[in-house]
Amino acid sequence: MLDRGVWLNEPAQWSRKGDALSVTTDRASDFWRETLYGFTRDSGHFLGVSTQGEFTAQVRVRADYEQLYDQAGLMVRLDERHWVKTGVEFTDGARMLSTVVTSERSDWSVCTPAGDPGDLLLRVTVAKGALRIQASLDGRVWPLLRLAPFPGADRYLVGPMCCTPERAGLVVEFSDCTVAAPTTKDLHDLS
Repeated sequence: MLDRGVWLNEPAQWSRKGDALSVTTDRASDFWRETLYGFTRDSGHFLGVSTQGEFTAQVRVRADYEQLYDQAGLMVRLDERHWVKTGVEFTDGARMLSTVVTSERSDWSVCTPAGDPGDLLLRVTVAKGALRIQASLDGRVWPLLRLAPFPGADRYLVGPMCCTPERAGLVVEFSDCTVAAPTTKDLHDLS
């Protein structure tokens, strides 16, 4: 999947071997639009793969998040005003599960994980005008992290995302990347 990706803000240091991607973040990289802070940033690292309509994407993300706003995960993007990023973000002194849904302006939600999310699996499904985000620590149980409206489109970009607004040098390992037809599992089916 990753060999079809196109960089938005290609990092100075990255490598790919098969379906594994290693990225070291650049300084002051970020994705955010306006809310509370008043600024717009579109400088984070994103390796986007084009889809044909609805889909389910999955990735494994490993990193040692240590400084404020260190973050990595998956992004779904229509354009600079309509996107979602989800994964792990270091905030309030801890590694949190984090999602930003942006439709003209960004919102942000965080929650405390049930374990250490330094090695996390993420699953994002876009179907029927909705975005479904699930996270798993073991690859067997996939609780819901977020359900949000998201515009329908003929094409989306989806793939690994990482950024460090306050520094450079977060090393992130992405693997097990897939994009497939959208899951038809019931919302409360955690498998």
